[in-house]
Amino acid sequence: GVPPPAGRACETRIFRYLCKKSVRMHISSAVFTVSSQKLSQCPTDGLPEFALIGRSNVGKSSLINMLTDRPGLAKVSSTPGKTRLINHFKINAKWYLVDLPGYGFAQVSGSAKEHWQKLLSDYLIHRQQLTGLVLVMDARHPFQPLDVQLLEWFAVTGKPVHCLLTKADKLNRSESTNALKQVDTILKSYVDEEGNPFPFTAQLFSSTKRIGIKEATDTILQLAGRNEPPDTPDLPE
Repeated sequence: GVPPPAGRACETRIFRYLCKKSVRMHISSAVFTVSSQKLSQCPTDGLPEFALIGRSNVGKSSLINMLTDRPGLAKVSSTPGKTRLINHFKINAKWYLVDLPGYGFAQVSGSAKEHWQKLLSDYLIHRQQLTGLVLVMDARHPFQPLDVQLLEWFAVTGKPVHCLLTKADKLNRSESTNALKQVDTILKSYVDEEGNPFPFTAQLFSSTKRIGIKEATDTILQLAGRNEPPDTPDLPE
């Protein structure tokens, strides 16, 4: 038979196959583990990590509570931008869902911004356990400058990124379609030296109207567990 493609082309093929395949996966347990001010304080057990990141006002904490179906698991701050810690939540005792500090909030001081940049860049680029990233953006204003900066930081790792376009209920059908197309076009512009696309995807999401919850949960579960044997499926011919 024909040998499977090597390198990132193979990685992308596996990623797309996992996203399309219906897999029976669910969150049976979710426990807060630790808040860290620096990388050295993060868990050292080597379990895979899948992180959520976005601007300070996109509602990551509410998203974590909804995805895990555990209200109150992640504390929702009344002051966006206040939390500057890396928060680890152990899922199914097998991997971590990681809430990264929000960014782009006007009231954050210059020193706090410098701390955020170092903490985030260290984590995104050097955290070996990190298997992928959810980039949370407002569907009405996707890919603000800091979003682009973050994606370019992370692109060099070659790891999957799933863009969650929140507040999709604020857009009509035409606007939603156009927003998703715009994001898809930007994501497809990222290719490696051989011209292969990076494993980046996007979807619409609304916690208010419960749009895209199952798709988001399934995608995160599949990507977070992609390094856990023996759950890796055989690729189709």
